[in-house]
Amino acid sequence: MILITGGAGYIGSHTVINFLDNGKDIVIFDNLENGHIETVQTLQKLGNVKFEQGDLRNIEDIEHVFEKYDIDAVIHFAAFALVGESVENPAKYYRNNTFGTLNLLDTMIKHNVKKIVFSSTCATYGEPEYTPIDENHRQNPINPYGASKLMVERIMEDYDRAYGLKSIKLRYFNVAGCDSQIRIGEWHEPETHLIPNILKSTFKCEQPFKIFGEDYDTEDGTCIRDYVNVEDLAEAHRLALDYLNRENKSDVFNLGTENGDSVKNIFDTCEKVLDKKIPVEVAPRRAGDPAKLYANAKKAKEILGWQPSRSIQDSIKTAYMWEKYFVEELQK
Repeated sequence: MILITGGAGYIGSHTVINFLDNGKDIVIFDNLENGHIETVQTLQKLGNVKFEQGDLRNIEDIEHVFEKYDIDAVIHFAAFALVGESVENPAKYYRNNTFGTLNLLDTMIKHNVKKIVFSSTCATYGEPEYTPIDENHRQNPINPYGASKLMVERIMEDYDRAYGLKSIKLRYFNVAGCDSQIRIGEWHEPETHLIPNILKSTFKCEQPFKIFGEDYDTEDGTCIRDYVNVEDLAEAHRLALDYLNRENKSDVFNLGTENGDSVKNIFDTCEKVLDKKIPVEVAPRRAGDPAKLYANAKKAKEILGWQPSRSIQDSIKTAYMWEKYFVEELQK
């Protein structure tokens, strides 16, 4: 079986569907702090999905899973991922993201499970020195979230040399969209991502959506980011595990579309998909927002055979259908 930590969360749950569609049996391990039991229940209707509630900070919880199931490999998503919160409460991020992963790796070694695909982040790079960013870009995170993920990458490199644990580190950029059949979707409390927040604003008495800064050194003055579809991202995790099983060697890959979209472009695309005007107001820049941040994903395409196929319009359309579903459910 494949163990997916954080499988009740946004990216993890979409990856569960991808693995189920490819005939895999799954164990989800999640503490449900950010994930949702309703998501797990939906996934269990789609295939052989076992669920164990637990916390990686408690090594007994993860030990129980490895004793109960015959685990072949691990896809590791379980992490806190709010940059602002990581600055305010770094201890939470180092204890969960770094120490929790150390518990996971130690348990894997104990049970002779030596393949893991790790959900890392472009936040390990820090302020971009050039774009598009490739895997050789200097890693210098500027917040505890990025630092906690970089520590895990370094630990995995050491565990490979010392214990033969093979890992694929996937550094991805902005994620967007939802399951194309609208069975699961993006469900964060609070929501911090651009696209769902634009869409949510249309359900809240037409309250204006805020654009933070329009004086950046970009074509339209707003920040440019790389938005990769969550279903394409899920496919990359399966391809990464296939690569591990085939080559049995560690590596790292950026995941992005290699095409940046500005905030205004995202906003305009949302208006086109919804066929309606969305009120907007411009607010001052937020500290620490670089003007441009997008990926060079050539390595993942060439080595993993990964090819992102869904457009930003596809992502916005499925995200809107999910948000609409949520509003209608709440009104019942």
